[in-house]
Amino acid sequence: MSNKDLLLEIGLEEMPARFMLDSMTQLGDKLEGWLKDKNIAYGEVRLFNSPRRLAVLVKNAAEKQDDVKEEAKGPAKKIALDENGEWTKAAIGFSRGQGANPEDLYFKDVKGTEYVFVQKFQKGQNTVTLLPELRDLVASLHFPKNMRWGSEDLKYIRPIKWIAALFGSEVIPFSVADVETGRVTQGHRFLGKAAELSAPSEYEAKLESEFVIANPDKRKQLITKQLDELAAEKSWSIPRDEGLLEEVNNLVEYPTVLFGAFEEAFLSIPEEVLVTTMKEHQRYFPVKDESGSLLPYFVTVRNGNDHALQNVARGNEKVLRARLSDAAFFYKEDQKLDIDENVKKLEKIVFHEELGSLGDKVRRSAAIAERIAREISADEETAGLIKRASHISKFDLVTQMVYEFPELQGIMGEKYARMRGEKEEVAFAVNEHYMPRQAGGETPSSVVGAVVALADKLDTVASFFSIGVIPTGSQDPYGLRRQASGIVQILLDRNWGISFEKLASFAEQGEHSELLDFFKQRLKYVLTAENIRYDVVDAVLESTGLEPYSALKKAAVLDAAAGGPEFKETAEALARVISISKKSGTGAIDESLFENPQEKELFKAYGESKQQIAALYEAKDYEGAFRELSKLKEPIEAYFDHTMVHAEDERLKENRLAQMASLAELIRSFANINAIIVK
Repeated sequence: MSNKDLLLEIGLEEMPARFMLDSMTQLGDKLEGWLKDKNIAYGEVRLFNSPRRLAVLVKNAAEKQDDVKEEAKGPAKKIALDENGEWTKAAIGFSRGQGANPEDLYFKDVKGTEYVFVQKFQKGQNTVTLLPELRDLVASLHFPKNMRWGSEDLKYIRPIKWIAALFGSEVIPFSVADVETGRVTQGHRFLGKAAELSAPSEYEAKLESEFVIANPDKRKQLITKQLDELAAEKSWSIPRDEGLLEEVNNLVEYPTVLFGAFEEAFLSIPEEVLVTTMKEHQRYFPVKDESGSLLPYFVTVRNGNDHALQNVARGNEKVLRARLSDAAFFYKEDQKLDIDENVKKLEKIVFHEELGSLGDKVRRSAAIAERIAREISADEETAGLIKRASHISKFDLVTQMVYEFPELQGIMGEKYARMRGEKEEVAFAVNEHYMPRQAGGETPSSVVGAVVALADKLDTVASFFSIGVIPTGSQDPYGLRRQASGIVQILLDRNWGISFEKLASFAEQGEHSELLDFFKQRLKYVLTAENIRYDVVDAVLESTGLEPYSALKKAAVLDAAAGGPEFKETAEALARVISISKKSGTGAIDESLFENPQEKELFKAYGESKQQIAALYEAKDYEGAFRELSKLKEPIEAYFDHTMVHAEDERLKENRLAQMASLAELIRSFANINAIIVK
């Protein structure tokens, strides 16, 4: 069977850089999925993109589908044959449905029962007859944001301008949004021109000759190489922010690195402001010397060649100068602020129409922070620092600098608080209370910062839950999942044994089952990321008094123990107690009603273990706690060998069920062992 290369390129108006990588990957995945679904063999798959295109090149796609030969199972023999041994209507209908005749049927034994079978054969079609189906594939791409244009009903990331679709030397005929496929691709908008392709294999080279580097990895390598060469030539250090590098790579088709300068006087502005202005607003790389000090230069990447680079540099300098002049003015004006006056201004800023102002939020968070401080036994001085940090935590939101550069919230707050004579711990906490700023990010390093951060995030999540704003599916407009994950991260990093139930009570939530489930889901995500068995995770999440630090440690202990030789018998014994305890209440245990030594021995072992396990929990020795719990295996087995829990005497029965309930409560304090799959 001969093979041909397959090319599909969607030409668009300039796409947002942040969506390009996922969109390119989606196109490649969909095309590979289509080829597999159609039983078309293929070789290497290469993905391409630029601001104006998404493309996939498939090497050595088969010219014909693979023939399909498979066995189809029909009804049982007793249904397929009548009492005379003739085929029934069921068998005849089965054979007809499979495109076969009754004489093609045969029987095979499946787990002791004979069934009728038939061999199916489907001859493969020519690939070229199937390829127009790619029209639906192109139209099916989905994007975070869409638009419509002209009279078209199609919603797409940007208007489609051209489609190049080739199988070997032949154009694949279809159209999307009135754009017909062809063999022409478009070069760089200003430097290149249209290029006609006679074969898919020409794609990358033809575009490069028209000033388009369609391979995103190659573009990034070119940018990195030019950055390295410039840094070596100037004896500079150009910090590599991977996010910025990826964004810049997706903004250009033909990258050329250049640099510009700004006045040294601007270096009096805090470095964070300068770097944010360059990176977030202008997509520039900052420049530092070998000691790490910021220099009055910037590096940018042009979408074009090296012609008239000095003019381009001067244009970028002019734009940056205006931005830095604004920043210098805001910084100067903000230094006149009074922190407590800024706090008062928070009353006029709406946090949410149903939840009041930012001032209301700060008061709620401060009250929660006070409760957390008591819970962790913070001393009087630390409690005072927490109270002040909570009170002023949002003051910088009404500064001119943060209004212009929202990314600097907290960062400028720390600087301004320090300038206005706040204590170092308080100033630092104003910055830290936003941590972690993203999933998996750095958590607060100070106790004060951690408490204020925990309180702020807890108030946000609990407040929105209180008005019924709960994340569903992919909808989470207020970032509550990220906030809840931050809560879990902080509790884990600080080793604070604060349960989710207690957190909910700190936020003064009434009915808080949904909030607890939400926290559990965030914790489940963290535990699963640690490669802990899913059934072990479920078991720990059902433990009483659930809190992240002990849950992580307990899960790790159970995960390790589950692979051991003795675990099966231990788990079965503990699980049996939990199962039987579900049929009882929690009455008092009367030792005078014990009828055999095994009841007494189990009660004694339970009392000793309960005391030991409490001490081990206090010492955060969860491995020791499970060892102590495992010691109950033998007295539990002996108990069940000699004791009928559901005795005819109602008093005996209730007493034994009460004993099981107490023992089950102790076991569940570690985990619900019943949830673990024992092999």
